[in-house]
Amino acid sequence: MKSTGNMRWTVTQFCYGVLFLALASVSAADIPPAVPPPRPFLLPLPAVRVLPNGMRVAVIERHELPIITLRLVVMAGAEADPPDLPGTAQLAASLLNQGTTKRTAQEIAQIIDRVGGTIDTGAEWDNSFAAISVLTDHTELAFDLLSDIALHPAFAPKEIERQRKQSLSALEVAQNDPAYIADAVFDRLTFDGTPYGHPPDGTAESLRRISDRDILEFYSQNYRPSNSILFIVGDIRADDAYNLAAKFFVGWPQDGPSAPPQMTADANSTGGKARSPENRRIVVIDMPDSVQTEIRIGNRAISRTGTDYLALSVANQILGGPAANRLYQALRTEHGLTYSASSELDSYKALGNWEAKTFTRTSETIKSVRLVLDQMKRLRDHSISTAELQTAQSYLTGHLALEVESPEGIATQMLNLMVYGLPLDYWNHFPEDLRTLQADEVLNATQRYLDPERDVIVLVGKAATFSGELKKLGEFRVIPIQSLDLTSPDLERHDKAGGNQ
Repeated sequence: MKSTGNMRWTVTQFCYGVLFLALASVSAADIPPAVPPPRPFLLPLPAVRVLPNGMRVAVIERHELPIITLRLVVMAGAEADPPDLPGTAQLAASLLNQGTTKRTAQEIAQIIDRVGGTIDTGAEWDNSFAAISVLTDHTELAFDLLSDIALHPAFAPKEIERQRKQSLSALEVAQNDPAYIADAVFDRLTFDGTPYGHPPDGTAESLRRISDRDILEFYSQNYRPSNSILFIVGDIRADDAYNLAAKFFVGWPQDGPSAPPQMTADANSTGGKARSPENRRIVVIDMPDSVQTEIRIGNRAISRTGTDYLALSVANQILGGPAANRLYQALRTEHGLTYSASSELDSYKALGNWEAKTFTRTSETIKSVRLVLDQMKRLRDHSISTAELQTAQSYLTGHLALEVESPEGIATQMLNLMVYGLPLDYWNHFPEDLRTLQADEVLNATQRYLDPERDVIVLVGKAATFSGELKKLGEFRVIPIQSLDLTSPDLERHDKAGGNQ
């Protein structure tokens, strides 16, 4: 072999050279980058103090942005509605920013708009709230305004009537929405006999009966400093935040009738087996003009402090969570029966429920119901795969990080801990607790709380199309939509007039 210059190649050298060039041509995309270990999740713990009147004040300093968020939570929500007046908590909370003894509703709106802030009020299960976010320059104004709407709501008759009309209008729209009806009926059936067994927004009939006096009585019984938490997060020192809270809220007197006793979680909802009906309950809300059916299937489940909450959260994620899930795979990907299939685990102070939800063409109703039941039974009877467990763990950990990116998100998550009596460092332990969860723990929890043989099935659609096949799944009731009454013991109106409520 002749050389070129001083270079001489042997056959072996040539082969090695070709191999080197081949390896060098492999793109970076073909070699997965090394994945660093996840950084420890650390959410700052709030500094908590108690005012002389009993109101708790919790502060988290966040100095990255010149924003401050105040969120006042009263530990009474829709579960505290008077038994015959559902919707009272929501109506009372919606009126907080609609005028005080010092400011009109218009003045409140103008003040918050002028400083570029936001204000929100409302009621959920287990709590009512008022929240304000402003730039740090307007911190004292935020304290002044929040204390004013919480301590001095006017509940002016004109504003009550205006809010009542808005609520009735929204309810009228909702009652023509099959998805809303399906959710409301499912909750009514699974929470029957509990403080959660009524529509939190009320009914048209109850909203019309709630009087000025009813609202004032609800406010005086529940809006008390010892029953409240003020959470402050943002660009403020903890000492300054506490001093402003003392300045503006110390005048909230600790007087009046005793607050109603707090509910305690039922033993069956925190450990052991969830209470279920002896037989499957199937209720069909007949909407003859529907071209599709809303489907809800599930059981009563666990309270937020239940020992199986973490395992059930993983099970729910696998069954129908926002990421890849079994329901979507079975109903959408494999059979093309729907555009959406999901599940929800809703857990409150005393109990919760676990619900699979989807919709489909009327003609495919029974097939879809069977597929949902099959996936629930599969989850209950067989252990999940390692890949499913890891995917669920990764999603839930990542979702938590997104939830606490903003001051409002931090306030919401930390307040949930305080509302439900969970440790304040709960979220800091959450990723590790989730990572160490085993597949058999998920299976055991699922077997305690998921029972496809004794579940609640709610269908909203054209009953005549599928009721014949439905008999194979068990006994069922059909309620005409015009006769539906969410406050009636049997969900049905029996007066001659009928009609929606």
